[in-house]
Amino acid sequence: MKGYWNNLRPLEKRLVVGFGVMVFVILNFWFVVPHFSDWRRIQGRMGNAVKTVNLFEAEIAQTNKYSLLVKSLESEGLSVPQEEQSMHFASTIQSQAAQTGVAIQSTGKQMSRTTPDSFFLELSQLIVVQSREQQLVDFLYNLGSGNSLIRVRGLTLHPDQSHQQLAANVTLVASYQKKPMARSASVPAQPAAPKAATPAAKTPAGPRPGEPVSKKDAAGPKPTGGPGNTLIVTKPGGSTNKLAGPNPKKS
Repeated sequence: MKGYWNNLRPLEKRLVVGFGVMVFVILNFWFVVPHFSDWRRIQGRMGNAVKTVNLFEAEIAQTNKYSLLVKSLESEGLSVPQEEQSMHFASTIQSQAAQTGVAIQSTGKQMSRTTPDSFFLELSQLIVVQSREQQLVDFLYNLGSGNSLIRVRGLTLHPDQSHQQLAANVTLVASYQKKPMARSASVPAQPAAPKAATPAAKTPAGPRPGEPVSKKDAAGPKPTGGPGNTLIVTKPGGSTNKLAGPNPKKS
């Protein structure tokens, strides 16, 4: 290689060096330059990971605080069993109406739906009430305060026919804890019992071809017959005998 390089002319050496430099620049521009931003990207990912870890550790450090807060909120709420939720909803409305002096004219059908978070069951009902202003305000306020779990979603007011009281269409809503779905125990499928094999009908074994015939086989089955019947017995020699059975008794 050194001898080949020494045999080149100065112009040829310049061309070879220039070609090598050009190839080196092209390869760097093709393979190296696109990865100049990799280090910056890695540093950014490392910084985000450190921030996330610090944030999680700060929240984990406040676990005891959150536990106390959850216990305090649970003690303030009213726990209602799943089987009594609908009854509790209706009885609370009736009791508050009786306490405040609001007359319930009619009640609609209770509607239930699952909240988007799938943890609570929402009951709603439309009622038509008639009362004075202060009584209606007390009724709605008492429903939304305390541990009633009931709130007003819609309200429509208009005077009654006598123009002495207010008539209102009130849509009341309450949220209760949803009953967890019980997992059905998977019962393994039992294999079907094998069918009993049907015994094959036994056929009387006769003499095979070429075998001597015994006296029992030659005589054939024993003749049977009822009274008054004539039986014909064929002997092996070809002669036939008629046997008359006993005649039936005449009455």
